Amino acid sequence: MRDPYTILGVAKTATADQIKKAYRTLAKKYHPDQNPNDPRAKEKFAEANAAYEIIGDDKKRAQFDRGEIDAEGKPRFQGFEGAGAGFGGGRPGGGFENFEFNMGGGRPGGFDPSDIFADLFGGKARGARSRAQHYKGDDVTSSVTISMQDAIKGTRAKVTLPTGRTLEVTIPEGVEDGKQIRLKGQGMPGKAGAEAGDALVTVKVNKHPFFKIEGRDVRLELPITIYEAVLGAKIHIPTLDGAVEMSIPPHSNSGRTMRLRGKGLPARTGLAAGDLLVNLRIVMPDTPDHDLENDMRRVRAEKPYDPRKGMI
Repeated sequence: MRDPYTILGVAKTATADQIKKAYRTLAKKYHPDQNPNDPRAKEKFAEANAAYEIIGDDKKRAQFDRGEIDAEGKPRFQGFEGAGAGFGGGRPGGGFENFEFNMGGGRPGGFDPSDIFADLFGGKARGARSRAQHYKGDDVTSSVTISMQDAIKGTRAKVTLPTGRTLEVTIPEGVEDGKQIRLKGQGMPGKAGAEAGDALVTVKVNKHPFFKIEGRDVRLELPITIYEAVLGAKIHIPTLDGAVEMSIPPHSNSGRTMRLRGKGLPARTGLAAGDLLVNLRIVMPDTPDHDLENDMRRVRAEKPYDPRKGMI
């Protein structure tokens, strides 16, 4: 695998927050759900995940920077500095147990040191090869769809993973559409007993018949009568946490937006509550109204006006 810093596009001096931000940007850009017809997107998504597994973890990042592990998290062959311990200079009787090699292709040029030690020490070398293959399992991806009310209040939902396992996942309140939840150790099992990978669960929020989420704000298309638009009115409207009273100013046009502060998505740690954006939409009566038609003919004849003036 390429250098994880290069994959995420950050400098080796980058802070943990900068690394996390770079990873999230790539994960969002190349997520398979966002690129169903692009097979390379899946590869780039997996590559970004693998890079973040290394430099997004303080311990692994330090090991990588010191040259102790490679870009795949595998231990690097450090040469023969510790040979004394393996050839009788360390614990009594010597032994090969103190050596661990990167078995992902050996040293540059195809040189695999375990082949040499296998000839000299037989089974002990094979034991070292086995331990070197104790690598973490792959991550898996899944998704769960919830209602807008559950997204706002938080809920628990069952998720079936590609491994075949079904889990109940806690969805935090105020979660936004497309956000991912990481389930540690719920991915593919590691080789020879190593730790399992993680499961990345994407949360999808179902459309609501009235509300539409826009970031932290919520938009509502509100039908009003023609007389409410002309004369103004105080009406009750739905919000995410119950009905409230709202004033419609006289002479309100269709398309006018009213803002109700703090009535959008609820506040979360580090995030303020959003607003409710109410779009007014004038709706005519369901059945023909001859009196209304006569009134409009009178207005047209006595007080005509051109709302499209200047457009043509």
